[in-house]
Amino acid sequence: MIPGILLSIGIAILLCWHAVRTGRDSFWLWIIIMFQPLGGLVYFALNVVPDLFGGTTAQRVSRAARETLDPHREYREAKAACEETPTVRNQSRLAHAAAHLGHHAEAEALYRAAAQGVHADDPALLLGLAKALRELSRPADALAVLEKLGDDEAHGRTPPAALAMARSYEGLGRAEEADRAFQWASERMPGFEALARYAAFKARNGRREEAREAVTEMDKRLTRLRGQFRKEAQAWRDLAARAL
Repeated sequence: MIPGILLSIGIAILLCWHAVRTGRDSFWLWIIIMFQPLGGLVYFALNVVPDLFGGTTAQRVSRAARETLDPHREYREAKAACEETPTVRNQSRLAHAAAHLGHHAEAEALYRAAAQGVHADDPALLLGLAKALRELSRPADALAVLEKLGDDEAHGRTPPAALAMARSYEGLGRAEEADRAFQWASERMPGFEALARYAAFKARNGRREEAREAVTEMDKRLTRLRGQFRKEAQAWRDLAARAL
């Protein structure tokens, strides 16, 4: 009994040392100490394992889990970095974090501030700005920004940009152009977002049977996904289903 307790305390001390040494948020110390041994296991799985193995999948799962536990963490860190050093990179990072939390007006202002001078035609900044404008129900302004991108992927006309353009066309009532852009994006963009948004567009435009078929196909693909990937895909699938 006593050796087990001492071992648990020793592991907790090592994990706390790791958290402090690697600059983790202080809330992890509270989780490790107050919920030992479960808290320690959670910390080990989400922080130590990715550090040891460093795979892209592990990092993505770890990042998603941290966002679930502390959804404002990235925003806080990005804001602190931007206030300390207001570079274009830090402004873009903060804008992305703000948009992720639904702070689209803040994201718009940050992207505009970043897209100046030599960065005025930066495809990533223009796309972020256009997305923020679309979420603010300003499709005409979003489309004007997107049209600054080139006509091919090498100049920024990527599947995510095409998806943003499709949503802007739809917001302006330009259904035929929206349909072409949605289709192009859905055939090239990984994940479920483009598929789900295209299905929802079809449902809103009298093509409910096509939309149902798309949702059925997403349901089939969902069975092959696991963990955080499935959770994200399920959310997009549900967006499409709600339009039916």
